[in-house]
Amino acid sequence: MSRALQLDEIERAHLRDLAAPTSHRRWAGPEVAQRPDPGMLRLMGVLSHVPVLLLGRRTQVLARNGLLSAVLGHAMEPGSSFARWLFLDPGARARIVNWADFAAAAVGALRYEMGRHPDDRRLVDLVRELRRGDPEVARWWDDQRVTFRTSVTKHVVHPTAGPLSFGIESVVGPHDPEQRLVVYTVEPDSPTAQVLPMLASWTTGPQEPCRAGGTTP
Repeated sequence: MSRALQLDEIERAHLRDLAAPTSHRRWAGPEVAQRPDPGMLRLMGVLSHVPVLLLGRRTQVLARNGLLSAVLGHAMEPGSSFARWLFLDPGARARIVNWADFAAAAVGALRYEMGRHPDDRRLVDLVRELRRGDPEVARWWDDQRVTFRTSVTKHVVHPTAGPLSFGIESVVGPHDPEQRLVVYTVEPDSPTAQVLPMLASWTTGPQEPCRAGGTTP
């Protein structure tokens, strides 16, 4: 069927998730709050020269570095929801030039997660909240598109540093597939690469990951 429908690898995986018996996809017992994977945190430390974000279930921010906050103009506190900021905070649209492209991919990623965890009530509630808060979320959701670890170019306008351009790459942890390290890559010697050290100097404290505690949104 997947060949007849001309589905890509992610869409085929989503179709398999939907076809799996619901009982096999339920959360096993009470949910334990996610903790940042230590290996991912060490990797974030190595990548301190670029914005980095560690996301868990339901786009919960597990960790981020100060440069990420400086670029996006938002604290992005660990324990908060990246999706809520992206869709419900007007500052996200103001900061991300190609917001629609990036947001549509984020909806596809949420749909993919929903296919893997259809009984996750908190995820269901989050999607409902986003659909109520932004009609574009409902439109993209109804398109049935799914995405995962998609490389997306993000264009950001910074009020002081000016236009910034990043290649967004996502890496899944080897020990916890529910954690994704999102890295804002830059071309060497590009205008964005040249201005990042200045942005980093404006952040308070060392460029080490700020990590989540034990809360689960």
